[in-house]
Amino acid sequence: MPALIRLVEEAPSIAIGRQKTRIAMAHKLLELGLQNSIPMPAELTMIQRDDIKMRPALILGSQERSPTETVDFALLQYAYDNSFIPFDLAGVGITRRNGDHVESITRDKKAEQAALQTLFDLGFSPEDISSSNAGDVFVLGDQNAWLKFTTQQLPIFYDQGWDLRLLDSYRYDLEEVEDWYAEVAEENQQSTWFDLELGIVVNQTKISLLPLLVGLIRQAPQDFSVQQLNQRADDEQVLLNLPDNSRVALPYARIKPILLVLGELYFNEHQGDAIRLPMLDAARLAELSATTQLRWIGGERQQAFGQRLAEFGGINSITPPAGLHANLRDYQKEGVAWMQFLREYQLAGILADDMGLGKTIQTLTHILIEKEAGRLTQPALVVAPTSLMDNWASEAQRFTPGLRILVLHGKERSKLFEQIPQVDLVLTTYALLPRDEEALRQHRYHLLILDEAQYIKNAQAKASQTASLLQANHRLCLTGTPLQNHLGELWSQFNFLVPGLLGDVKAFTKDFRNPIEKLGDTQRHALLTRRIKPFLLRRTKDKVATELPAKTEIVRHIELSGAQRDLYETVRVAMDKKVRDEIAKKGVARSQIIILDALLKLRQVCCDPRLVKITGVSAGKGKAPPSAKLAELMEMVEELLSEGRKILVFSQFTSMLALIAEALQEKKLSYAMLTGDTEHRGEVVRRFQEGDVPLFLISLKAGGVGLNLTAADTVIHYDPWWNPAAENQATDRAWRIGQDKPVFVYRLIAKGTLEEKIQEMQAKKSDLARAILDQGEIASVQLTAEDLQGIFEPLK
Repeated sequence: MPALIRLVEEAPSIAIGRQKTRIAMAHKLLELGLQNSIPMPAELTMIQRDDIKMRPALILGSQERSPTETVDFALLQYAYDNSFIPFDLAGVGITRRNGDHVESITRDKKAEQAALQTLFDLGFSPEDISSSNAGDVFVLGDQNAWLKFTTQQLPIFYDQGWDLRLLDSYRYDLEEVEDWYAEVAEENQQSTWFDLELGIVVNQTKISLLPLLVGLIRQAPQDFSVQQLNQRADDEQVLLNLPDNSRVALPYARIKPILLVLGELYFNEHQGDAIRLPMLDAARLAELSATTQLRWIGGERQQAFGQRLAEFGGINSITPPAGLHANLRDYQKEGVAWMQFLREYQLAGILADDMGLGKTIQTLTHILIEKEAGRLTQPALVVAPTSLMDNWASEAQRFTPGLRILVLHGKERSKLFEQIPQVDLVLTTYALLPRDEEALRQHRYHLLILDEAQYIKNAQAKASQTASLLQANHRLCLTGTPLQNHLGELWSQFNFLVPGLLGDVKAFTKDFRNPIEKLGDTQRHALLTRRIKPFLLRRTKDKVATELPAKTEIVRHIELSGAQRDLYETVRVAMDKKVRDEIAKKGVARSQIIILDALLKLRQVCCDPRLVKITGVSAGKGKAPPSAKLAELMEMVEELLSEGRKILVFSQFTSMLALIAEALQEKKLSYAMLTGDTEHRGEVVRRFQEGDVPLFLISLKAGGVGLNLTAADTVIHYDPWWNPAAENQATDRAWRIGQDKPVFVYRLIAKGTLEEKIQEMQAKKSDLARAILDQGEIASVQLTAEDLQGIFEPLK
């Protein structure tokens, strides 16, 4: 019998969290059959003690069930005389030896019931740990429930006189957060970057939050999406493990603004306690300051600039400069006002208006405003394609004659370099930029403007690198197609405008390009569009140029037949085998040259068999099969000309344009032609615009930009190209401001061939551009193995 008494007295010393827990101890006591009445030796007497009051006790702990699952539990017990008794055992009473007598401590049923009810009211439920049903183990809901219980509800137990013990294993034994801080550091007052550290103070020690939050987000990125964050209540909390293995609970009311304001930055590789931000991100500081209670350390300059951006109430309207010889449309005035806003706030951006909306005149107006305001103390430098030099010079002379212009073009241009500081506007070309780098870098420019900025879509190209090295107070890109094939082109332009805004190219590819283009990741898409939105202004003709006449697009499907169909099948079979063999050896990514060569030959067969070099037959020689598409085109041209139409015909292949020209000559139809080899471009364009010829043959590359061909009312795309933006640019030679006739656009597609697959790829690329620029839906734009299989399918 004394052994049993010793068991009762010593059992509470069994440690919880070791090999045998309180849970196991409760089972053991029940298995031993502890009873309410115990046979006592004759020499001992039993004394009933009603004056001993047992207090409810709660022991809190956590236990790992598996590497990925931790169970938090509460043990409900009674405490008396520094001892703990499992709660269920209190139901049979407590008997203990005290010297020469035994004391019986009676159970308090009301107190027991009240203790149980307290737990139930807070959401606890008993854990059924075995058939013996010890019943003293309780669990709560998820982590949020435990955090709320620990931080907000434990005082209830203290107020009611409970004995509370927190085991070392308990995950919610929290440290107090004494302060929240934001520290800004910069190298100097001229720096365009600053380092931001956000953190908390615990036990008088500063702890950076950024690496800790990054760890949380990488473990469960779906829990920290914008949508999920917005659904979190402010009083919900996040459990955060600190470097010293202690823990804190951070309310969402404090961390939500941080995650929402800086969210996309966490998807980049981040190391260290601080994160480096461009000065353009100073607005984030003002936003953080307004939404979080942070103690700021340094960063007065950034906060002042950020506050100015945050208080921005809208772009002020502009009054056209006195020296402007033109009437601006309302949307053009808004475009100029936007450029002025960028200049005032020392920002950079892309004017991405549709082709034909007057980006040139808006930019010239912007430059003229700067001159009349006395700010143009250094020249503005415009870099444009060679084909646009005459256009820029003539429009500047026509609309802004007060600007002093210097055109750096031709073999004698080196003699003009010394005049750069004496003029207002310097014009040069992408082709000459690398050659003239040394001379151009000797000067600083008030404005550096890249027209048709898609020309720097390859950041590794020499022209792109030279443009980035030029010194300027303000930078601006002009392009109707900032995104043509993939997001890397957009990155290259922003790398020129705001280096670092989208990270380096490797991080951008991993964090944005691959998830968006390959996986259709809507979250990354939203983050990217939010990132670039302040720096991009895009208007489309259908929204702002409502005076434009209708544009009707028509696809004409052409059936290949006879010898041309047989040739297509012959080339398809040969190329299919060649491509498959190459892919089997090297994979799709490393087989691009072979794939492109195969696609080129198939496209040429669709256009005209004479374009394809095959045994015994080459372009213009031998007995090549007749072209169904050329025959269709000639019928269309004759019919359209009889209706008095003015026609533009575009093709990727200058050799195809030559074949079309030959067919026109046979029918004695007059035409003009423009390719990269054409001299006196202006004279050729004038002949068509003034009505000397009704038909204009144009290569897509040479005539896709910089031409105003509003005399045309019909556009024919003879062959499709992978890049839909290039086709749209070509169409916009006719459908632009100044056009007063409905425009019809025809696309000639060989039915059942890879040309139909090209149309599908065009749609995907258009979806990508629309998603980023107009915030639409996204779709994959990669050429997959399945796409190749479809391309090489036999003709139906």
